[in-house]
Amino acid sequence: QVQLVESGGGLVQAGGSLRLSCVFSGGSLSSVGMAWFRQAPGKERVFVVADGWRPGNTYYTESVKGRFTISRENAKNTVYLQMNNLKPEDSAVYYCAGKKPLYSGNFYSVLGYEYWGQGTQVTVSS
Repeated sequence: QVQLVESGGGLVQAGGSLRLSCVFSGGSLSSVGMAWFRQAPGKERVFVVADGWRPGNTYYTESVKGRFTISRENAKNTVYLQMNNLKPEDSAVYYCAGKKPLYSGNFYSVLGYEYWGQGTQVTVSS
């Protein structure tokens, strides 16, 4: 049974950095498309970045390009999200997600993901 566990969230001042981690257990991370989503209070869960859907391709939402970087360490079954130059509008609960096998829809849709972590809170103060 696949499980995802995020960590690394916290409180940081604007302009600061955080690195989130997501440990993938119950399967092999190397064969799974992964993503990070975020959800602010009272808002829907939205796409941040996806990796591994197509070889060599990584997709970022426009607002985080140049500031956030996704990476993975398959030997440790861990996906990371390095977040630099954080802004107050980045405050949210961040979720990592694993792609549904054989899903052929859009990588930015929550419908494309079968596995979800419990989330980790990121708060950026101004």
